[in-house]
Amino acid sequence: MQVTRLRALRGPNLWSRHTAIEAIVLCDVHERDIDNLPGFETRLRERFPELAMMRPAGHDDAVSMAEVLEFAALGLQAQAGCPVTFSRTAPTIEAGTYQVVVEYSEEDVGRMAFALAQELCQAALDDTLFELTEALDRLRAVDEDVRLGPSTGAIVYAAVARNIPYRRLTEGSLVQFGWGSRQRRIQAAETDRTSAVAESIAQDKELSKTLLHAAGVPVPLGRPVLSAEDAWAAACEIDGPVVVKPQDGNQGKGVAVNLSTREHIEAAYAIAYEISDEVLVERYIPGHDYRLLVVGDKLIAAARRDPPLVIGNGKDSIRQLVERVNSDPRRSEGHATSLTRIRLDDVALARLANAGLTPDSIPPRGKRVVLRNNANLSTGGTATDVTDDVHPEFAAQAVAAAQTIGLDIAGVDVVCDSVLRPLEEQGGGIVEINAAPGLRMHLQPSFGKGRPVGQAIIDHMFAAGETGRIPVVAVAGTNGKTTTVRLIANILAENGHRVGMTTTDGVYIAGRRIDTGDCSGPKSARNVLLHPEVDAAVLETARGGVLREGLGFDRCDVAVVTNIGLGDHLGLSYISTVEDLSVVKRVIVNNVTPKTGVAVLNAADPMVARMAETCPGRVIFFASDRHHPIMATQRAQRKPVVYRDGAALVVAGDGIERRVPLVEIPITRHGAVGFQVENAMAAVAAAWALGIDWPIICRGLATFVNDAQSAPGRFNVFDYRGATLIADYGHNPDAIQALVEAIDQLPQAGGRRSVVISGAGDRRDEDIRQQTRILGGAFDHVILYQDQCQRGRADGEVLVLLQQGLQQATRTRHIQEIRGEFLAIDAALDELRAGDLCLILIDQIEEALAHIAKRLAEN
Repeated sequence: MQVTRLRALRGPNLWSRHTAIEAIVLCDVHERDIDNLPGFETRLRERFPELAMMRPAGHDDAVSMAEVLEFAALGLQAQAGCPVTFSRTAPTIEAGTYQVVVEYSEEDVGRMAFALAQELCQAALDDTLFELTEALDRLRAVDEDVRLGPSTGAIVYAAVARNIPYRRLTEGSLVQFGWGSRQRRIQAAETDRTSAVAESIAQDKELSKTLLHAAGVPVPLGRPVLSAEDAWAAACEIDGPVVVKPQDGNQGKGVAVNLSTREHIEAAYAIAYEISDEVLVERYIPGHDYRLLVVGDKLIAAARRDPPLVIGNGKDSIRQLVERVNSDPRRSEGHATSLTRIRLDDVALARLANAGLTPDSIPPRGKRVVLRNNANLSTGGTATDVTDDVHPEFAAQAVAAAQTIGLDIAGVDVVCDSVLRPLEEQGGGIVEINAAPGLRMHLQPSFGKGRPVGQAIIDHMFAAGETGRIPVVAVAGTNGKTTTVRLIANILAENGHRVGMTTTDGVYIAGRRIDTGDCSGPKSARNVLLHPEVDAAVLETARGGVLREGLGFDRCDVAVVTNIGLGDHLGLSYISTVEDLSVVKRVIVNNVTPKTGVAVLNAADPMVARMAETCPGRVIFFASDRHHPIMATQRAQRKPVVYRDGAALVVAGDGIERRVPLVEIPITRHGAVGFQVENAMAAVAAAWALGIDWPIICRGLATFVNDAQSAPGRFNVFDYRGATLIADYGHNPDAIQALVEAIDQLPQAGGRRSVVISGAGDRRDEDIRQQTRILGGAFDHVILYQDQCQRGRADGEVLVLLQQGLQQATRTRHIQEIRGEFLAIDAALDELRAGDLCLILIDQIEEALAHIAKRLAEN
């Protein structure tokens, strides 16, 4: 067995809506049925007993090694605790070659699971050792390292529950919610509205205390100190037990409490100084340690925090008791679980020594041995939820404290006897205000019920009913995609939207191109949705990107499929038939927003029309022939359709009918260019689905001109010495047939015709021949040139195929071969006379159009 390719599908894809690893797996003739491998399955299950059944009950179908790899990769992730359930293996048209798809929750974990699954299969083949426990530990370690932490994760899960899309912007906790101009961002439990000034104040404990005291909030007395001696001097000024802590610390690091002796205070200063060179000494307030979570102007949760401790049983040492406590599965290193392991570090040893104990001491039964002075969860403490007990005035003071500092989300640390009474009544105080507070203690407290704090933060960021989504239109098909995208974008722009647009010639934001090249894949789509100035997105969605990585979005409001034609990269990536291609193009239809989303489908194309069966939303059909059976059925049921009625384009359904004369849609050239009429119908249907007013739709149609600037390479028409020159990027048989039919309808069609053409090397031989077969019946003079990039073909190979297509030409009388696109264009232009028509099928769009513009300027 050999894995020849591995790639991550990071969005909805050909196989499912799940993120997944897709592998191409080659199996030799014996590996295509593991029954040919004596003892293999037994050895496999000895090494991985939890492996799922690979044959459904009652079936005796052959199981290939590729399928074993699939089940092993999925099973290893599941046993490591990853929430994955989907996998699939599909044979390709090549014998012994399979596509294996396995869901992942984290890409790094999915890739490692595939590698470990290969090791497992090889170990079972060779009858060698496979350490399952070690493999699962490795997976868990990577998963813990890369997955979202509990605080960020809780916020993300709350967003998903509200249908708010999200995207991790880093491997850490920086996350974007929503798209475009409606996006918001968080970094852990900080939002993009958290003031940098407020965060800076919160980090400065002395400044925070000064501001809180000025606002009438009770705080402990104290001051910054410059040395161990100064710390002791400050303690003497306070004349009572003190707390020593770093002035800009977090998570309780370097904090020591209830200190009275010079020795302990100076030792605590040394520890705090390692954290920060600015140390604070303040009055120790006796009582419990409470953390209150404030979001906006509300108290959301409250917890009592207790320091790490063990309770003696009269038999075990403190070290053994700690080990027993740490065996709780809720405890781990770091923040991945609800509790953190207790550490017998220098701080704990000092605390024990202060009590006259060592780690080997055996405390009597029932004795509580406190191992740290502070009660942070990050140092092994526990939390008890007390949210329902907080007195209203107590809560109001916590909110006031957060607002005084300026934080929209804050963790307010309070020391007092109880939350049942106002703070002043019991002599308590607010000891610290924290930006980016941890949420673990509220989500999964050690005792009491968890609180939906992630939901509270999302509800603070997004008003009720808001999802952070902008209108998203995805456009797929063999031909007409780019023009349809540009026309929809123009209509949206007329509606006042700042439109983000991806096409095969670049990425555009509000009409300004920010990237060049073929940008019809998921990366460009994600970049548009990331842009903060985008109010609506129109995304050309090409086959290649869907196969390589899936979609760049989770859902779209409108999915437009223009047509499915021959020659659209068939034979690549195991897409060998038009039916296969249809399944790829259908991915955007499968992922329209359920119920409210709309698929705009070409009723005249049977494969496109059948996509309606898998659409989770509504469907608008379009076709030039209103009497087409599908159109007639839709109209009879008063469902929405768009069609051509003579010299007008008609929108009908839902009890309304609207018309726009084709003469008012410039790209159709008064309705003469049939494929542009279809593009206009698709764009109108998409705009209608988005609820755009009819006058704005008409204005968007009227103001769009497909010249070399607004729609480069899409039926750009020029006048050259009285001859008609058309430049187009058509590069498959269906596109060329549509061009010929359009040219036949033009007033200039009666004169001498010439065409300049090459062929894309990554097309099938027959598709390349078919292009010139069509042209041979429509043009008098054919000029062949070779593309700049042969895409895997030998030099001159494409030209031979194009010549073969012209062997039975019924109209062509003159054939030329010219090496170089611009030389071919020059040769065609030099022969043009008034009344002639020349079609140039360009390869390098921008460069060829610039060359044509230069020639036009010279004449």
